[in-house]
Amino acid sequence: MTLAEYATDWRKSRGRKYEESESATRTPFQRDRDRIIHSEAFRRLQYKTQVFVNHEGDHYRTRLTHTIEVAQIARSICRALNLDEDLGECIALAHDLGHPPFGHAGEDALNEVMKDLGGYRHNEQTLRLVCELEKRYPGFEGLNLTWEAREGIAKHNGPIKNKLELQNPHVQAVEPHTFAGLEAQVAAISDDIAYNHHDLEDGLTGGTLTLQEVRSRLAIFNKFYEQTEKAYPDADEYALIRESIRQMINRCVGDVIAETTKRLAEDKPKSVEDVRANSRPFVDFSDEVMADIKEMRKFLFHRMYRHYRLNRMSLKAHRVVKSLFETFMEHRRCLPHEIQHHLPEDKFDEVGKAKEICDYISMMTDRTAKQEYEKLFDLSTRT
Repeated sequence: MTLAEYATDWRKSRGRKYEESESATRTPFQRDRDRIIHSEAFRRLQYKTQVFVNHEGDHYRTRLTHTIEVAQIARSICRALNLDEDLGECIALAHDLGHPPFGHAGEDALNEVMKDLGGYRHNEQTLRLVCELEKRYPGFEGLNLTWEAREGIAKHNGPIKNKLELQNPHVQAVEPHTFAGLEAQVAAISDDIAYNHHDLEDGLTGGTLTLQEVRSRLAIFNKFYEQTEKAYPDADEYALIRESIRQMINRCVGDVIAETTKRLAEDKPKSVEDVRANSRPFVDFSDEVMADIKEMRKFLFHRMYRHYRLNRMSLKAHRVVKSLFETFMEHRRCLPHEIQHHLPEDKFDEVGKAKEICDYISMMTDRTAKQEYEKLFDLSTRT
C-alpha cells in the first residue's frame, strides 16, 4: 500500500535510542509491534481488569481482549486513510501496558499513595515500561522502540500538559507539546470506540444493565436495536444486542474516516511534521456522532460504572492495592528477594523505596495482587 504524504513513513524514522541493525524482513514499526506482543507487560494484560474483575466471569473483557479489539479497529481506520497500519497497531497494543491490577480502582489507589511523589498515571507508566522497566534484551533496558512509537505511546491523547509528567525524561524526548502523528491519533480514538461499546455489551450480557433500561435511556442503541430486530425477527436477545452494537461500532469507524478525511482536506498537511504542528487533531468524530458518544459515556457512568456491584469490587481492589503498598513500605523484608535486591541500598531512602514498590505492584495482575494480599494477611494461606 502506498502511504499518504501525511502518514508516518517508516523509511524516515528518527530511529531508536540504542542503535541496532535493521531487520531483513520487517519494517521498524513491524518490529516495534512484535516487541510489544512478546513483552511480559503485554502478557500480563490477560489477567488485568477492564471493567469486571477477572474472576467474575470467563466471558467479560480483560485488558488483553480490549487491547486486541482496539488494535483491530486502529488497523481498519489506518488502512482506509492510507496510514502506516503497523505503527497504528503497535501504539494500540501498547496503550494500556501501564495499567496496574484492578483497572482504574488500582490506578486510583497507587495515585493516592504516591501523591507526594508525583502520583501515578498509567500512560506515563506505559512509557517507562517500554523505555526502561522491561528486561528482555541484553544490550539495553526496555524495548528500544522507535522514536515514533514512543511518541505515539506518550501523546496519543494529545499534547502533554501535566507539569509533573513533563518532568519525565522519556516524555521530554518526544516533543511533548505537539500532537502525535495520525497513527497515534487513530489508536486513541479506536480506544474510545472499543471501550464505550464493549463496556455496554459486557454490562448488558452480564446483567449489570437491562435491555429495557438501555433501550429506554440510550436513543442511539434503541435505533440500531429496532433495525436489527426488524432484520432478524427470529434471533435471540443476545444476538440482537451484539449485532446492534456491531452496527454502532461500524457507524463510528465510518464517521471517523469521513471526519478525518474532511479535516485533512481543510488543513492540507503535506507531511507528518505538518500533522504534529497543527492547531487541532485531525482524527475525530463528527459533531453528530460525538454527541451520541457523550450520551453513551454519561449513561455508562451513572448506570454502570456506579453500579453497586462495581463499586463494591472497586472498594475491595483499592484496599488490596493500598494495603500492599503500605505493608511493603513498612516491612521491606516481606518483599520477595528479587524485589528487595532492587531497593535502594540506603534504607532511609523512602522516595527510592516507594518508586520500586509502586513499580512492583503496578506490574502485578489482579490474580497476583490477590494472592500477595492473602499471603500477607490470611494465616491459612501458605507464603
